[in-house]
Formats: sequence, C-alpha cells, structure tokens
Amino acid sequence: MQSFALGFLYEKSHTLFRLWAPSAEEVYLRLYEQGDGDCLRVELSMEKSEDGIWSCDVTGDQNHSYYTYRVVRDGKSVESQDPYGVAAGVNGLRSMVVDLKETDPEGFEQDHGPVLKNRTDAIVCEISVKDMTADEGAGIEHPGKFLGLAEKGTHRADGSPTGLAYLQELGVTHVQLMPIFDFASVDETKGDDQYNWGYDPLNYNVPEGSFSTDPFHGEVRIRELKEMIMAFHQAGIGVIMDVVYNHVYSAEDSCFEKTEPGYYFRKKGEEYSNGSGCGNEVASELPMVRKYIVDSFCYWAKEYHMDGFRMDLMGVLDVDTLNEVSAKLREINPDIILYGEGWTGGESVYPSYRRGMKTNVRMLEGIGMFSDDIRDTIRGDVFISKERGFAAGRPGLENAVRYSAAGAVWHPQVDYSSYYYTQGGPWAEEPEDVVNYVSCHDNLTLWDKLGVASPEKSDKELYDMNRLAAAMVFTAQGMPFFLSGEECARTKPVEGSDEVSENSYNLPLYTNAFRYERDDKKEELLKYYKGLIAFRKAHKGLRLNTAKDIRNKIRFLNDLPEKVVAFTIEDETERLFVAYNASDSAVTLEFEEGENWQVFVDKDHAGVTPLRDVKDTVVVEGASCLAATGSVC
Repeated sequence: MQSFALGFLYEKSHTLFRLWAPSAEEVYLRLYEQGDGDCLRVELSMEKSEDGIWSCDVTGDQNHSYYTYRVVRDGKSVESQDPYGVAAGVNGLRSMVVDLKETDPEGFEQDHGPVLKNRTDAIVCEISVKDMTADEGAGIEHPGKFLGLAEKGTHRADGSPTGLAYLQELGVTHVQLMPIFDFASVDETKGDDQYNWGYDPLNYNVPEGSFSTDPFHGEVRIRELKEMIMAFHQAGIGVIMDVVYNHVYSAEDSCFEKTEPGYYFRKKGEEYSNGSGCGNEVASELPMVRKYIVDSFCYWAKEYHMDGFRMDLMGVLDVDTLNEVSAKLREINPDIILYGEGWTGGESVYPSYRRGMKTNVRMLEGIGMFSDDIRDTIRGDVFISKERGFAAGRPGLENAVRYSAAGAVWHPQVDYSSYYYTQGGPWAEEPEDVVNYVSCHDNLTLWDKLGVASPEKSDKELYDMNRLAAAMVFTAQGMPFFLSGEECARTKPVEGSDEVSENSYNLPLYTNAFRYERDDKKEELLKYYKGLIAFRKAHKGLRLNTAKDIRNKIRFLNDLPEKVVAFTIEDETERLFVAYNASDSAVTLEFEEGENWQVFVDKDHAGVTPLRDVKDTVVVEGASCLAATGSVC
C-alpha cells in the first residue's frame, strides 16, 4: 500500500483518492484508460472534509488506471495531475495508480546500500544517467536509460570498463545522481536526442520517463529505476539523489497552483519571489508545503532505498523544514547522507537567518554544505573565469588553503580575520558539515577552468595543476566530491566553436557526454585519481570526524616559502605528512632529525604502494602534492 495520507491508497479491492484543496468549490476524479489521448473512462464527484481534503473511494482493482483531478473554483475548472502522484503517463500530465510491490525487482526487499562509520568516509562522484551511458563506444545496451547504468560488466572494445563497472573500479563509495524525478523540459514522446540536466521539477515523486525504456506505461520507469539502484548497491556503491524542492518549472502551470492557488509559493507583492533564480520559490515554511517536502523525501528513502540526498539551492528552504526532513529520514535510515547548496540563486523574501544558508549550518542537524571556499581557493572564483586559484600558482592563498585543509572548522593555526570568507570565523562546526569539491555540473569543469584561466600553460602544466587540485580535495578534512570525468580531464566543448560551456544544462551530448576513450595523459590522470581515492580510504587521519580531532591532530608547518602549505596529522596509530607546492620550483622541506617517512603520493603517482623512503628532508616538486606516512613516535 502506498504510504501517503494524500494521493492514492491502493488495495486490490478498492483505491482511495485524496487531494488537499481547501478553497475548491467542487473536485472531480477523472479516470483514464491510458496516460495520454482521449480515453476518459469515468468522472466521479469527490467529497470534502473539514480539513480541506477531498476524497473518493473507487471499488474494484484500479491498478494501472490513470487519473487526474478536475478542480472547480469561482465557476472555472482546471485539470491537474496529483501533487502526491508516484507514477505517471507520458510527460507526467496524468497520474497513475500502481501497485508498488509489483515494481520491485526480485530481492529488492532485502536491498540496501553501503554503511559507513562516518560521513567523512564517503567519496562521492556526481553523474548523470544520460551522460554516463551515451558514449557510442561504451558497449552499453541501453544508452541514456536507467537500465544502462544497471548493466554490469560493460566495456569498450579495448576491454576498459564503462558505466557501472567503471565507477566501481574508480573506487567511489557513492554516486550523486543528477535529477531523476520527472522534469518538464524533455518531451518523452520524442527520441533521445533531447538533453537537459532536469532542474525543472514537474512531478516530484515520479521518476523521469525519458530515462525509461517505455515512458508511456508508468510502472516501467519505477521498476527500471529500482533495478538501477539495486545494481549500484550490489556493486557496493551508495546512491544519493539530487532533489530540487526550491522551485518548480512553472508555478502557474504546476499541480500545486492548480489545486490550491496562492499557497505553495512565496510572493513579493503580486510577483513571485525568486530566490531560486528560476522564476519562483516554494514557501517551505507553510504547514502543507513542509508536509509535502518531508513526505516526498521519506517516500524516496523508503520506496527506492536512497542512501542520501543532495539539495539544490538549499538556501531557499527554511531551517525548520530541513531539520524535520533530517529527523524523519534518520528514523528510516540512521546512516542517511544529507547535504546541499548553502546559498540561493536570487533574492528571497524569506529572512536569511531562517534559511538553509551556509552561515546557518549550526542550526541544522546532520546536514552538510558544499564548500565554495575550497572550490574558489583551489581553482579560482567560478564566476570570474580567468581568475586563477592556488593550484595555478596564485600567491597569497596559503592561509585559505590551511582553512580548507582543516575542514572549514576552527583551528588555532588559521588566521580567520585575514581571509575574506571567514572574517566572522569559520562557518563549519564539524568536518561532517563540509563537502569539498573543485567541480560539479555547474560552471566550467576543472580542466576547462584551468585552461581558460591559464591559457599560456602547456598541457603538461595543466595536468600538473589538475593533479594538485585533486590531491588537495582528497587530503582535506570533510567529505570529497567530484564531477564524473574530472578524473580524465573532462571538457565541455561547444559544437562548431572553440569555446567551452560553463552552463551546459540544455546543450547536446556533444558537449555533455562522458567520453570513455582516453589518451595516455588522461589514462595517467585517471590512475592518479584512483590512487588518491585508495590512499584516502587507507588512512583515517584524512577522514577525521570531529573538529576536536582536527585541532588536536593537525599541525601546520610554519616559515614555509610562498605558495607552499604543509601539515602533519598524528595520533596513536599513524602519522601523515602532506605538502602542497603551487610554485613552479621544487622546495625542500625538513623533518625532525632522524624521522623516516614513506612517500605514497607525489607529482605523478598516488596509491597505497610506497614510492620511496625519505629521511630528514623531502623534496616537493613544483605544482604538486606530496603525501607520506611515518612511524608513530
């Protein structure tokens, strides 16, 4: 039985339909034979209760029946899909009754994702269903589909892994799926040539039909998504869902506005408030909006076994709703991973001190934030394409690098007053609050950013910068995150142009597709990322989970040359030494006399096999990271 108090409650003998529309004068349930076309079967009058909920109980087995609500108000009627619908016909304009148990793959009841001791143990790779499966040479039977990522053992003709097998070999603990809910920008009746990231919600609780092999039958997309999630779990990889509860594609045309106009969205006078930058923003602080958001999160966690959620423009949502989401989800899965963008895309009428902003992270329970601090420190400001960061040799960022390496929490060796991001002090309370990254779907890819900001640099120098940037993310405290393809110099070329895209949300696969074919340089970069991931997993000192441990165990070296930062991490079980050198020249750093160290990461190599032994001093090459382990004193 579907678990919402609203929407449909299915049993084989009857189905109860319930819609919250307190201002409606009349509401009719319309049952259809199909998800599109002129196939109305019957229209039934619904009854209104004192709490504004309209209901209709229909006898007989309604499994696979399609339905809408016709809502009458002020003598006018409008037809809408069900806001609480969990299945839909093609393009999502008719909801669908479905026996959800029938959509479970064999063994799905026992399915579950990986369990981590701490969030800082997670290593997250952002992927798109379409991007990861569209490469023609990838050997994937179902390109652009959920089933494409469910396929095991796919590979190129040269034997190199693709799809799920590629991600498994890469070593990530989790993938973050770009939007997989039903979005409005792709016509599901047409072919696969269309492209959109999908940050334009239509039906929040319905999987996107264009990712299924049959968008016309609503049960298919549900089953195929579950098959994909189960395949990831069997490969030991957790699934984090990218959710966009801050706005909808079109407020006026949304099922929310049709069923209860003027309630779900914030207004500034007669205009919609636009904290999302997309024309509208949801009023998450209102009781029934909050209930909807909480119910939706819980539905995805229960029905699809999601291991976590990434929240788009979380700064639009209110703190109380976010905390209720966190509490309810932890009742379902105590190990759930929650994080989001702690900012907005525009100005909101809702007070900033009550929103899910990065500055309010201490008001949130168990919800992390993306660190734009480390992003802009390493690669340069994402909004100033030609600005360089530390990895490209920009001077004066040593203190900012310390701050980022320490996980954006308070550390006695960081000068917060001199760093423009932190003049009021650090924003994070614990390292689990922090998601470290230098690339995601937004803005230029890391490779493109380095090239645009440093056009005079050779490919070799750009690869060196890329390695340094990656090493800084994977040796920083917090949770590392990266865009798929960053590990092999992913670029987003604009077809017919020498330009690269920094906002490819609707550009074709020529720009957006993940390319599995690699030359020797890209292959070496991929090996470096694999080595960094393995090295991080092997050393808990890189994955400290309390600010107290960070303050007690990390010591930064003083009196170093410009563009050099180095630190040790030491406890009773291991010693680590990490150095970043963003200058063009090698530097020699001194250890205490008699100390022996084994180097595992340098300019060209990374992994869990020692590269060499050093004693007393170590040479850190230009534009590189060096990481070593030493014996415990």
